[in-house]
Amino acid sequence: MEHKIAHAKDLLLAQSGIDINDLNKILNSMMSHGVDYADLYFQYTKNEYWGLEEGQVKSGSFSIDQGVGVRAVNKDKSAFAYSDDISIEALLSSSNIAKAIASKNLNQSHKLDHPRIISNLYSTQDPLSAVPAETKIKMLEKIENFAKKMDERITKVTASIAGEYEVIFVINHEQKIAADIRPLVRLSINVIAEANGKREQGSSGGGGRFGFEYFSDEILKQYAHEAVHQATTNLNAKPAPAGSMTVVLGPGWPGILLHEAIGHGLEGDFNRKGSSAFSNKIGTQVAAKDITVVDDGTIQDRRGSLNIDDEGNETQRTVLIENGILKGYLQDTLNARLMNMPTTGNARRESYAHLPMPRMTNTYMLNGTKTPEEIIKSVKKGIYAVNFGGGQVDITSGKFVFSAAEAWMIEDGKLLYPVKGATLIGNGPEVLKKVSMIGNDMSLDSGVGTCGKEGQSVPVGVGQPTIKIDGLVVGGTA
Repeated sequence: MEHKIAHAKDLLLAQSGIDINDLNKILNSMMSHGVDYADLYFQYTKNEYWGLEEGQVKSGSFSIDQGVGVRAVNKDKSAFAYSDDISIEALLSSSNIAKAIASKNLNQSHKLDHPRIISNLYSTQDPLSAVPAETKIKMLEKIENFAKKMDERITKVTASIAGEYEVIFVINHEQKIAADIRPLVRLSINVIAEANGKREQGSSGGGGRFGFEYFSDEILKQYAHEAVHQATTNLNAKPAPAGSMTVVLGPGWPGILLHEAIGHGLEGDFNRKGSSAFSNKIGTQVAAKDITVVDDGTIQDRRGSLNIDDEGNETQRTVLIENGILKGYLQDTLNARLMNMPTTGNARRESYAHLPMPRMTNTYMLNGTKTPEEIIKSVKKGIYAVNFGGGQVDITSGKFVFSAAEAWMIEDGKLLYPVKGATLIGNGPEVLKKVSMIGNDMSLDSGVGTCGKEGQSVPVGVGQPTIKIDGLVVGGTA
């Protein structure tokens, strides 16, 4: 909306005595040195964090950061400079550094576009100032009490709450102007359960692009229950078996395997360089015929959603794999231009001090037709992975290793007992072809995902229905 443009101008430009004409002059000067693309990315961010442990607030922080990133692109080379000082002097200095990549002289003129009207996928309210600190701390105290009262075996609870308010303003050499106001909140809980000399932990949490009022008592109880259930379940867990076997993945957060093992391999930069397992495979079958995978940055209020990406392009719903066929990649402007493909609104950066690159937003697998009960019942012997902990993946080969935070043994179509120490080992592209059943219970994660790539972290969403994978290697402890 136009009020976003106006607010961003007031917050990021007007206070420093900068106007659009100043920015146009800097961009025109950069283009006169023969670069193919140039943009300016302004950002203002407020962050707040509170951490509670053993009934007391043990940590708290508040910060404000702002700055501008200046980028010039020539073919596949990017020159980048940034400053936390938003001033004409800093802009001129940064742009002079960026112009150093110029290899030819071109004079280009561009018509000023009107600011584009962007839809609102989330509130523009500042969540940090809308709720007092006392209320946020009270939420942490509540969730701790909820968890401790749920099971006497809970011996320790830690909880944290965090909020962010971000305003961005982007203008490029074509004088396309865009702005966004991005709220983001998150609440997390971790518990430790002890019994009979055993000690296990469980975690939960959630959030999204809304205010702290989202964390009602009902939501807090839900998070507490999930964490307590995970910890106490693992107290009774037996060692996981090892070997190749059928694996069922639960809905929601287990979609992190899809994100890591497949999603990164569908980002444009890896495919342009030929380093992805999916390079040069558009139009070919890369997954079982019932699998459809999308990346959608337009879902209301989701942690991974954006009205615009960090180049000012509108985000969209991009079908990556449809009925098993690879349809396309996630693109930013640079890689789309070099690959002669359309941009998909997936340019993302951690902050003004980082270059944008193609990244996921909310990535998930669409529903199938089977019920979760049908899928479990079809398994003679295998593992049901309800939730995941950490994992690693090699983008080039697609090989991954993931540890299950909660898993169950399946025998003769029934969940028998929980197991611990289950590690899933495989190859992303190969796993896609081994999916034999897809559930009708697709859900997105609760809003906790953070994705890392080349040292940059951004918030993301993941999701999937219950799926059955035939023949996945499980590294167990039995």
